[in-house]
Amino acid sequence: MRALVTGGGGYLGGRIARALRDRGDDVRVFGRGVYPELDRAGIETTRGDLRDAEAVRRACADVDIVFHAGARVGVWGKRRAFHEVNVVGTRNVIDACREQGVARLVFTSSPSVVMGADDLVGADESATYPARYLGAYSETKAIAERAVLAANASDLATIALRPHLIWGPGDPHLIPRIVDRARRGRLARVGDGRNMVDITYVDNAVSAHLQAGNALSPSARCAGRPYFISQGEPVRIWDWIGEVLARLGAPPIRRSLSFRTAYRVGAALELAYRVLGTTREPAMTRFVAVQLAKSHYFSVAAARRDFDYDPAVSTSEGLTRLVEAAQSGAASGVT
Repeated sequence: MRALVTGGGGYLGGRIARALRDRGDDVRVFGRGVYPELDRAGIETTRGDLRDAEAVRRACADVDIVFHAGARVGVWGKRRAFHEVNVVGTRNVIDACREQGVARLVFTSSPSVVMGADDLVGADESATYPARYLGAYSETKAIAERAVLAANASDLATIALRPHLIWGPGDPHLIPRIVDRARRGRLARVGDGRNMVDITYVDNAVSAHLQAGNALSPSARCAGRPYFISQGEPVRIWDWIGEVLARLGAPPIRRSLSFRTAYRVGAALELAYRVLGTTREPAMTRFVAVQLAKSHYFSVAAARRDFDYDPAVSTSEGLTRLVEAAQSGAASGVT
């Protein structure tokens, strides 16, 4: 099989590309950088920008399946910047798949597409898109997801996966930020500490993409549908963060603030940053306050049923692997 992975230079995209190559597929990645480690693995790299429709069209030539993992991520930034990459870029991928005769498209979405300001407890794929979003990332990913699912047809089978809080060795975002803030004394618990949250070990997220790609066809049950992906068992997030910090030798959390306070601070900082035109990320936003204080976990029953998703690496085993990678000095994303 010939596969294209957009965002192949990123954490998840790179792992998907290597997993495809390891099982014997011909793999091409599309991204803005140069990736020597992918070259050494025998993976073809094509440089380009998702906003460039012609570059995307060329990247999709002669491939059987596209894993669209490329996106602009973050909790802060101009909506236009998120829209150009996440919405326009995804439309470019859909158009290119059709023009180049690509049969299958697996889209990396996010559970945040159904998140507002309330708890989501054991939600399944019937959860609706909220009327209002707390950030441009979630809003634009929702628009992109709808476009991908609407594009499902006899000549292009599509699916959207919603992995939640991906982490593991090499993670450049979640774990390093938590550890860094703890070491600088800037990590505070938000809320009462009892909220339950889904997380996803990176190998499980990768497996979900490959399993979905294998099952996908115009007549498949999974075609044209979104699916939540996680460990299948939520954690009490602040207890889990405390364990991560302890296992990695970082200071424990000593400060806390209420959800109401964090939400108000986030709203005030967002307003101030917009007025001042500041591009750096605020210390708190409304979206971050909700993520840290509210419960948000989802059923993976549909993914198990429709493409045999099985989170083979448990949360405890994943943490052991993360710690071992950090202790060995391997590329763990944590120092």
